Amino acid sequence: MSDKTKLAVLGSGKGSNLVSLAKACAAGALPADIVLVASDVADAGILERAAGSGLSARFIEPGKFRTKLDETAEAAYVAALRESGAEWVALAGFMRILKGDFLRAFEKKVVNIHPSLLPAFPGLEAWKQAHDYGVKATGCTVHMVDHGIDTGSILAQGVVPVLADDTAATLHQRIQQEEHTLYPRTLARLFNGEIRV
Repeated sequence: MSDKTKLAVLGSGKGSNLVSLAKACAAGALPADIVLVASDVADAGILERAAGSGLSARFIEPGKFRTKLDETAEAAYVAALRESGAEWVALAGFMRILKGDFLRAFEKKVVNIHPSLLPAFPGLEAWKQAHDYGVKATGCTVHMVDHGIDTGSILAQGVVPVLADDTAATLHQRIQQEEHTLYPRTLARLFNGEIRV
């Protein structure tokens, strides 16, 4: 029996954060086993990358809403996560808001990474919001997921300076590089008990 934390990863996009988490697990820097990667997008890159890394990858139908899971979908996600044995859920670009039943099923066990220094620039395209606003620094935040949008307890932040010649796209790239270091490191500290929720 492994004493590693059983982690599920949910994502909607390319899956670059999944890759950094999987590498950290393989290197022993993150004391976790990724037991399931699930997506609400059938052809999401994250599923391809998961399968390519030999991880269990599943598309789970999100239901009829655009920004959240409907009740049937939520139940299907919870069932799949329970079946996988997941103890913690890491969101990696999962573009749907998680609601009551899901968060009750994994109470204080859902973590997200957001591409800004929360509470600044919550919501979508945070790097673009930061760039448009003209801030001198932004970054990324690892936080607990609660019932609000990007409002849960902050676990760690990484600062990324905004350069004079940055476009929203170049800024986003550098924020992602910071995410790839910060997310596995913060989850390791969480699972080791260094960070208390």
